[in-house]
Amino acid sequence: MTENPQISGSYWLQTAPGADRPALTEDLSVDVAVVGAGIAGLSTARELARAGRSVAVLEAGRIAAGVTGHTTAKLTALHTLIYDRLRRTRGAEGARLYAHSQSEAVEHVAAVAEELGVDCEWERRSAYTYACDAGRVEELRAEARAAREAGLPASFVTETGLPFPVAGAVRVTGQAQFHPRKYLLALADDLAARGGLLYENTAVLGLDEGEPCRLATEPGATVTARDVVVATHYPIFDRALLFTRLSPRRELVIAGPVEADRDPDGMYITPDEGTRSVRTAPYGEGRRLLVVTGEHFTPGTGDTRSRFDDLSSWARAHFPGVSLTHAWATQDNDSTDTVPLVGPLHPGARHTYVATGFGGWGLSGGVMAGSLLTDLITGRPCAWSELYDPRRLRSTVREAPSFLRHQAKVARHFVGDRLRPAPPLESLPPGEGAVVRVDGHHLAVYRDEDGTPHAVSARCTHLGCLVAFNSAERAWECPCHGSRFAPSGKVIQGPATRPLEQRDL
Repeated sequence: MTENPQISGSYWLQTAPGADRPALTEDLSVDVAVVGAGIAGLSTARELARAGRSVAVLEAGRIAAGVTGHTTAKLTALHTLIYDRLRRTRGAEGARLYAHSQSEAVEHVAAVAEELGVDCEWERRSAYTYACDAGRVEELRAEARAAREAGLPASFVTETGLPFPVAGAVRVTGQAQFHPRKYLLALADDLAARGGLLYENTAVLGLDEGEPCRLATEPGATVTARDVVVATHYPIFDRALLFTRLSPRRELVIAGPVEADRDPDGMYITPDEGTRSVRTAPYGEGRRLLVVTGEHFTPGTGDTRSRFDDLSSWARAHFPGVSLTHAWATQDNDSTDTVPLVGPLHPGARHTYVATGFGGWGLSGGVMAGSLLTDLITGRPCAWSELYDPRRLRSTVREAPSFLRHQAKVARHFVGDRLRPAPPLESLPPGEGAVVRVDGHHLAVYRDEDGTPHAVSARCTHLGCLVAFNSAERAWECPCHGSRFAPSGKVIQGPATRPLEQRDL
């Protein structure tokens, strides 16, 4: 990317680094253990602490530095084109409950930010789902009607603040955008002030669902808790078979400053062109940071560098003169019926819970999950618990087509990737990686900048699919369920919890 920004890390992490927190070094016992410190985990932990529970949060990396730390930070109940579909698959009441729960999450963040007095760059904005193709106008009109009937302040419009014409758009007023990391660091400080325990660099490797539950961690310590919440974005425990209902996807992000008078004054997304999303954020005196996302694709597939080039070209074509300064990537999980999975971990679960499948809308979804899981654990009723319940039937007509497509894709990778011709090891240039065959075995080989090759097993430690190399981010990625590993084999992102095994060449 000679004319495009290099992978520079998340803007949110750069501008709010935060203080380090300790790793867990000794056994402990609490009422609730929360695994994962993104917005879902931290929101759940704080709500439980407010309800009088003793809470420990266990994070394999750093708090609010995973998927939440790489988000686009749009906080809205308008989730592209979901309400017309929900009206058909879940009925008018299901669509209404979805809209109510997501809208309540937006207002909850506003109230907490005010309560804590945190400067998280909170800005009210309208949210838009737009299309430039006139053939999608009726689809947008139907979505506007469905969203309005679900209780959102929605309307169909043909004029937006974008610097290019659109055929139409769904607009929902009163939504918000903010700096997610500044908000979550304040949330973590408040949790600690309430007696909550937060541990970084503490990977959870095992779960015993006894009474009480027990968690085994990588440092060797054991956490005993009455209840356990798994909020690791993609669940790290397979006993619920949720991996059959979740489809991972990568999403690229680029950003650069623009003059304030070029601010499109809104949060925009289109399902066209591989999805394009636009928003801005405060950026110094009289300027805004233009944040553009898109290029949805399965981890471990395609050329990520060329995808960054495509996204950068789109940004420059639609916002002429923008100088791009940041580039990063994130990952999301789509549930096969488009609704997140929040509630008991599996049909037999009594004290274990999960929050996952937010489909790119994890900010409002994560806050909603925090409130919902707190209600379940404390025994309070929640009007939308059934809507999000992970135990809902998989075999219903509404979910079966997506479920089967996802399983077919996984099967193609599991079998097809093993049959693909492997490049010769000597053809691998410095800074690149590839899966090669050595003595009949698949090895993931990375050649460092000095020309030295480093080999690990190419079998993902989650369920055995072969990984592929992402040269733009220098990571091994599993195309089946989205696990990601460093060139050394170290786990970057689950559901895998064990590193790729070292191999000799």
